[in-house]
Formats: sequence, C-alpha cells, structure tokens
Amino acid sequence: MKILFIFPNANSQTGFQYGIAHISAVLKQAGHSVELLQLCEDIAPLPSENEFANMLKKADPDIIGFSVVTNQWLYAEKLASWAHKATDVPIVCGGIHALAAGEDVLNSGVFDYIIRGEAENAFLDFVTTLENQGDVSQLRNLGMVKNGKLLINPMRQLPDLKKLPFKDYEIFDFQKIIDAKNGWVGLMGSRGCPFSCTYCFNHSMVKQYRKDLNCSFKQLNYIRRFDVADIIKEIKFLINNYRNIKMFIFDDDIFTFYKDHVIEFCREYKKICSLPFTVNGHVGVFDEEMAAHLVNANCRIVKFGVESGSPRIRKMILNRHMKNESIINAIQTAKKAGLHTSVFLMIGLPDETMDDVYDTVNIMGKSRPGRFRWTFFFPFPGTKALEISKKLTGINNEKMKKMENFTEESCLDFGKEHNLFLKKIGRVMPWFVNAASNFDVSDYYREKVEEILKMEADEWDKESKNMLETDKTISKKFVNQKLSHYAIKYNPFMGVISDFFTKEE
Repeated sequence: MKILFIFPNANSQTGFQYGIAHISAVLKQAGHSVELLQLCEDIAPLPSENEFANMLKKADPDIIGFSVVTNQWLYAEKLASWAHKATDVPIVCGGIHALAAGEDVLNSGVFDYIIRGEAENAFLDFVTTLENQGDVSQLRNLGMVKNGKLLINPMRQLPDLKKLPFKDYEIFDFQKIIDAKNGWVGLMGSRGCPFSCTYCFNHSMVKQYRKDLNCSFKQLNYIRRFDVADIIKEIKFLINNYRNIKMFIFDDDIFTFYKDHVIEFCREYKKICSLPFTVNGHVGVFDEEMAAHLVNANCRIVKFGVESGSPRIRKMILNRHMKNESIINAIQTAKKAGLHTSVFLMIGLPDETMDDVYDTVNIMGKSRPGRFRWTFFFPFPGTKALEISKKLTGINNEKMKKMENFTEESCLDFGKEHNLFLKKIGRVMPWFVNAASNFDVSDYYREKVEEILKMEADEWDKESKNMLETDKTISKKFVNQKLSHYAIKYNPFMGVISDFFTKEE
C-alpha cells in the first residue's frame, strides 16, 4: 500500500518529526510505499485548497496519515476537511493531539481513525489489516466511530527502540530543514521522562498506558534508550549525507538522566565527530563529573527546565520539586566547566502573582545563565495543568483554540492589570533580568523597567511595537562599551548574555 504522511508545521519552528521517520522506516521494511508532505513556510509556500488537492491527486495514496501537535490542530483540521473533498481514502490522525484529545479529533468528523501513542507497530498493523480487508476495529491504539458511537481501544506495549529500523530521512527534504535551522540538527537518543510535571503530557501518557496494560511504571519501561552505537551510526550517516551541519541538538527530555550513558556517549562521540552539540539536563541530575565529560566531547550548551523561580509555583502548580539552590548550583557548575547554559522559563502560570514572576526574574539575575528562553504558559489538553487552570484562573477558550504559539500572549485571564504586566515582561524580559542583576548597566535597565511599568495599556501597545529595535540599539551601545548585559537575540523570546553573542558574531 502507499501511505502519504502529512506533517502540519505552519507558523512555527521548522521541525523534523521523529515519529514519522520511524514509522516510515517500519512501513518500508514491510514492503509499503511512503511519501511525506511537510507543510511549513520555510520549506515551501503553504498550499491553497486547490493546490493541496492536486498534491493528493499526484501522490495517489491508499491511506493518509496526519501527525498533529495541539498548536497545529486547527490547520490540520482544515487540511483534513480539504482531503475529504479530494479523496475517498481513509484519513488517520496520530501525534500527541490524537492521544490528548482523541474524542475531539473523532467528533470533528474529518478524520476516520485515530492512532494513539507510540505508533510504529500499531500503524503497521492498521495498514496490514486494511490491505487484507480485515476488521481494524479491534486493533489496540486505534480509535474510530463505529455504529454512531466512539470506539477508543486500549494501548499496546510500547515499542522496543532497539528493534526499530534506522529512521527514514529520505521522505523529508532534510537539507532544507538543516538550512532553515541554520545548521542545527535534531537527534533523539531516548524516549520517556521519569518526572510528572503537570504541564507536560508525559504523566497522562504514562497513566493511560499503565491503565490499559495494568502494569507499574517500572513494568511499563517508559524510559528507553537507543544504544550508543546506534546513535553514533546515525551521526555518521548525517555527516556523510548532508551539508552545512553546525550543531547537533539532542531533543531527549533529559539527556543527562543516566550518567553512565552520558559518559559512554561522550567517549564514543569524540572519536568520530568534532562538531558541537547541545543537550537537555536536569538540575537534580547534573554534577561536575558529567559536566567535564560533556565539555571534553565538545558539548556547547546544556539546557535546564526551570520554568518558574517561585518555589510555591513549582511545587503547587507545576509539580517540580527542586530548590532554588539546586537551580543556581547546576547553572554555576555548568558555567564553571565551560558550558553555555540555557534555561526554559514560563510566565502567566495559574495562580501566579506579580511576586512569583519577579521570583523568576530574580533567579535569572542571580544565577546569570548564558541564555534564557521564555514562553507564556499553555494548558495543553489532557494535562493536569489544564484542570488546575480551570480551577484557579480563568481561561479564554476562544483564544486558546486559535493560538498557534505560546510566545506572544496567554490564553489565561488574570485581570486587566496583571494581563498588561505579563504583556510587558513577555516582550522584554531581558530588561527585567538586567535590572535584577549586578551588571554595571543594571541601574540603566531599572530606569527603563520603571518607565515601562508606568505605561497605560494604550501607550504600551504603541511603544511595544518598537521594543525589539530599541533593544538592538541599546545593546549595540553597551557592546561597544564592552558592558555585559542580556539582549534579545536569535528570536523574540530569547535573552542571551552579550559575552556569548559577541564572540559568536
């Protein structure tokens, strides 16, 4: 059979879909034909309905499979409705949104089936059963409407990563992805996370699998790793087959969770590659020994998920049980070893006060990471954070449905005053962090922050449009004076220390 995958990736960062790459490899291994449409402006202009219909006609698939994340749902829904007009073949929805909001996907009426969870084996069974004209309704991981009623079947055991064939890069225009991402290439050496943060879908996924399989977390074997030898093989393949790779970035939830695995990888990586790489760490499992091995293998950046500097918010809202001292120590340990540190932050969290936001600002000012990236909190379907948000803070449901990203505004409603405060800090957070630091320029930024905080909504709406250019002008002046500060660099929601970006440039 011929399967056409559709990967909606519009108005967001250009992505490589690991799940599609693995599923495609499994399907091809079984003798099926696979094609991919990645709909992203950085790869090609987004199609009109007529152009999309012509793409489907040219591909002539037997099955169409979508991989959908929540912020792409509206676009995926529109594409699926176009597909239904253009073809009679089964249309399937997979990806995290199919597990998080499976009933909503089926009730939309534009998808014939959903495949939930990690779908390498499940989707192959689905394709094989359809090819043999069998009954798919009993297949695990599958959902459909049968006799006018929703049918959502239980999950099957998670795939054994070590039995999966090599990822299929051929169906992607991978060179264009590399170029669009300025030479940064994603890798994933593991799946799963041991933590249960309320805002992440991991806890819901684990709960569903454990319920359906009637097993413990340990029996589920949720945290799985590829062999280091297989990761090294993939890196060699990428280097030998693609151009302009400048940085490998590991998208594992926590790359540093198993120290022995990290040490083995670092030892093998430096034998075959001198390119820098980036990893996700955790402040609770990061020490001097690990930092030394990473640096020795040419790891350039280690990223930590801090999310909030408020211990109350981390504990009560996010289920993140870490101390401020641990956050600061991890950042300082990485910096001391020579690693550039990157911190993930969120603002606009449920029940968050102005003091909580300033706690986040202040811990950045005190720890002074190499960079920090902030977004507005978003209550994803299927997460505990959504229920917490409904209980503690109002949600603008219409805004929530339409949001394609979480970098410009919040869908939570804190009231007029706090909403305006969040807009201000969400626009120029580096100014607030500079003001909270002990830089030579901190007094200057304190004055700028005071000016911003005094602005009424109309004045702010007018001034905010020019803030990115204003930040560039101020930063250029301080760079010329060799004065350290954070500036907005690389994208509108990242603050980077000038000591780093002046060397890079």
